[in-house]
Amino acid sequence: MPANQVLTPEQIAAMSDADWQARLSDEAYYVLRQKGTERPFTGIYTDSKDDGIYRCQGCHAKLFDSKSKFHSGCGWPSFDQTINDHALTETLDLSHGMRRIEVTCTNCGGHLGHVFDDNFVTGTGLRYCINSVAIDFEPRT
Repeated sequence: MPANQVLTPEQIAAMSDADWQARLSDEAYYVLRQKGTERPFTGIYTDSKDDGIYRCQGCHAKLFDSKSKFHSGCGWPSFDQTINDHALTETLDLSHGMRRIEVTCTNCGGHLGHVFDDNFVTGTGLRYCINSVAIDFEPRT
């Protein structure tokens, strides 16, 4: 399966843990499949201002438009809205003694990061903090 082709639900359902490990780098596997987090301020997209689309590293589904990206200072790429209402799935996350909302790719279930209510910061009131290693960037043509 080419890395730049969006995986279908059937392809995703057929993938084993070994398939995911072969498809992803060690760090991407840790974040996307094991719900890990990259260290803040280390991701390649944290300060990126390039114009284009951000896709899921796991399945290549579209997640965010660069027009919704902003610099929040949190250490991870931040967006104030998704590319569409179905791109992400939100789940209550009570890990690490915190109450947060985890966001995963709706298509493949890969862990991307968390969304926070920051209504004083953005027009949408939301701040999606996303691990750089969990996404790919596609320049706008």
